[in-house]
Order: sequence, then structure tokens, then C-alpha cells
Amino acid sequence: MRRFKGIYWRTFTVTVGMVALTLVLLGASFFALTYSYIMTEKRAELRSRAEIIAQMALDAYANSGTWLSQRDGIRSLLGVAQQMSGTDFLIYVPQAGAFIGTNTELDNRDVNLPAAMGEKLAKGESYLGSSTLGLYEKARIVVAVPARSTGNVVIGPVLAVAEPNSMTEMWRAFLGIFAMTAVTVLLIAFVATAATAMQQAKPIRDMAAASRRFADGNFDARVQDTGREDEIGELTEAFNAMADSLQKTEQQRREFIANISHELKTPMTTIAGYADGILDGVISPEEERQYLSIISAESRRLSRLVRRMLDVSQLQSLDLIHQKKAFDLSESMRRVLVSMEKKITARGLDVDVEIPEDPVMVLGDNDLLTQVVYNLLENAAKFASRNSTLFLGLEKKGEKAVVTVRNDGHTIPPEELPLLFERFHKSDRSRSEDKDGVGLGLYIVRTILEQHHEKITAASQDGVTTFAFTVQLAEEADRQRAAPARGGKAPS
Repeated sequence: MRRFKGIYWRTFTVTVGMVALTLVLLGASFFALTYSYIMTEKRAELRSRAEIIAQMALDAYANSGTWLSQRDGIRSLLGVAQQMSGTDFLIYVPQAGAFIGTNTELDNRDVNLPAAMGEKLAKGESYLGSSTLGLYEKARIVVAVPARSTGNVVIGPVLAVAEPNSMTEMWRAFLGIFAMTAVTVLLIAFVATAATAMQQAKPIRDMAAASRRFADGNFDARVQDTGREDEIGELTEAFNAMADSLQKTEQQRREFIANISHELKTPMTTIAGYADGILDGVISPEEERQYLSIISAESRRLSRLVRRMLDVSQLQSLDLIHQKKAFDLSESMRRVLVSMEKKITARGLDVDVEIPEDPVMVLGDNDLLTQVVYNLLENAAKFASRNSTLFLGLEKKGEKAVVTVRNDGHTIPPEELPLLFERFHKSDRSRSEDKDGVGLGLYIVRTILEQHHEKITAASQDGVTTFAFTVQLAEEADRQRAAPARGGKAPS
């Protein structure tokens, strides 16, 4: 039963039902209109003939002053008219309460005209309707017109009576043609609706099947692109885009787990190995202090890794829209420089600083943007050649403040530059030079700047590596917000 409740069957049933209902309504409307038209034409024709017979019968009445004395002549007249038109004609004689017609049996039969007919004739009007007149088994079309004498006196009506056989035959022919047409239209509707409904339902079924494969862990499932430009085509395109995004997310998740496993495995293996060596007595008492120092360093590296991972998790869930405030970026950069003094001095580095003395007010989260400057400066100091020069600069460019950090060291290959901001990426693939790093510093930088809707660039040439990022100036942001107020309505 479930399969008959799907989109295919619903669309098919509704469309075919509407087509069938339309055919029925059109047939009924056509029947009503044509019936009314044909009946009107038929009665007009009978009325015209009845008036002609009435005029001819008046000549016989004028000669004798009565219908009855001229019965045979009138009967002959009515017989000729009947043969020519296929219509029965009767003349009603009020004095005798009988009809004069081609059938002699009517001469002695008492007849009373229908009340509606009598009312119409009494007013001198014609009667149009259906009746048996007490003479026929089935109702026939009857038209009665008053016959008037020379003084405009109604002397008796003339009736034209026609059988509805011709109309019945016409309706039978009409029903036959209508039935054949309806069957043809319904068959076309069946085929067209089936094809259309199938075309609409198939992509949805494919999406459902792909979704089930996704649930089973198959992230390669896709819906075949049919090239349609309607809503189904948009849905297919959106589904495949979502599938690509999910596959990428799954790949990133697996890479993240692999990287985490690698980063955790090395220090934990080192700690466990040296600890077991000390406990088992493999390491001599004289060497214990040295290996305990290694265990301590690896433990701190594990702590930094966990802390950085927590930082990343918190950053990705932040909503900075309500946390952005104006602050002096130049002052924050000076504080970072002071906090980095020990590390910079330890590597024998000089610092070239170009920070304006006047405040540079920017809009953002002070702590997070300070963290960006700290991470970039720490990274630059770590990979700078000993006794070289670090550069830290700040300048205004249009609506943005631009922070630049530059160091002298090894040249980073161009193909590796886009990977610097990925999680756990280290410029030294052997991971031997940077044993204290966890490969999350630059990823945190990119995450923070993305939360601020800002960009960062990296360039490396001839041993000089430069990082530069932008921050929205607070005064420019205030000016943009004030502009609509001064000019009237804000643009929609």
C-alpha cells in the first residue's frame, strides 16, 4: 500500500482525475448548450409551420364559419402538410372538445388541453412545450398557435407535434463521438502523466537511495545530474553540493583523527618508554634526570596540544557579531612584542618595528586579534634564521588596517603556501626541526580571521617569508553606519 501513496501515484491520480472531471464538465456543458439551442430551433420551426397551417385552415373556416363542416378538406390539408414536413398537425375545436387530424379516430375522442397550454392560448400567445395531449404514449414536442378570425377572434389553436426521435439519434451520435474523444484524451493523459510523474519521482528516489548509502558510510554516492533547469534540477544540484561538502567534512574528520593520533602517539610513546625504562632499571640512576626532563618536556607538549585543540573547538563555536568592539591595535601589538622579548632574544633576533605612535582603532575582539599577532610573531621567530631580523608593521589602507609580519629564513615552496593554515601542517615534513610545535598555530590564526570576515595572505621568496592580514578600522565602520542616517533610508 505504501508504494501507492508516493509522489508518482499522487501526481498520476490527481492529473488523471482532473482530466476526467474536465471532460465530464465539458460534456455536460456542451450537452446543455446544444440541447437548449436545438430545442429552440425545433420549436421555432414547428411554430412557423403551425402558423402556416393555421392561415391555410382559416380559409376553410371563413367559407362555412365552423371547422367541423370542413373536416374532410382540413384533414386532407393536414395530411399533405404531414407528408411534406414529417410533423403531425392538429386543430382543436373548442365547441366539440375534440381534435381534427389525419387520424379519423380523433373525431369522436373528447380532449382537454393542458392547463398551461390553455392559459397561454387564452391570452392569445403561443405555447411551446412537451405533452402527450392524452393521445400519445410518450411526451412529444408540442407547439400551439392561436388561429384568429378576420375580427382577430381566437377560434381555435393549431398544434404542431413532433417526435423527439431525431434528437435522440443526435444525442446518441454525440455520446459516441464524446466517448471516443474522452477515451483518447484519457489515454494521452495517462501516458503523459505517467512519464511526467516518473521523471519527477526518479530524482527524489535517487536522493533517498543516496541518503541511505550516506547513512551506511558510503560518501561517494551522488544523484545523476539530468541537466534539468527546474526545481528538481536545483534540488539535485543542491543535494550533490551537500554530498560533496559532507564527503569533504568526512575526509577532514579522518585526517584530523589521523593527525591527532600521530601527534598524541609520539609523546605518549616517548613518555611511556622512558618511564618504563626507569621503573624497570634499564636506565641507570645517573641518566634518570636526563630522561625525566624529556618526559617533562613531552608532557608539556601534550598539554599544549590539548589546549590548542580546545582553543580551536571554542573558536569555531564563537559568535563574534556581539563581541566586536573598538580597540587600539597598535597598543596590543606592542604588548605582544614585549611578551615575545625573551624568545626573540634567545634566538639572537633583531626586530624592525613600524607601528604608528597614534592609536589605530580597529573593530573586533581584542583578545583574539592579539592572539593572531602573537601566533604569527611566534611562528616567524621560530623559523627565522639566527641573528636575522624580524619585521612587525601596521599601516592603514583605505577602510582596513594591515598587519605585516616578516622573517628571514628558508624559502617556503609555492605549492606549500596554501597548506600553511591547515590543521597539524608543519613546513618541515620530517617534523624534526619543530618538535615543540603542534601545527595548530596558523590554523587558529585563519579561524580567528574568518570569524572576523578578514583575510590573511602568505608569501615566500628568496628566504623572506611574509604574512599579512587585514582588520576593519573602527572609524570607517562608524562612518558606514552613519552614512545611511545622513542620507535618509538605508539601502535595502
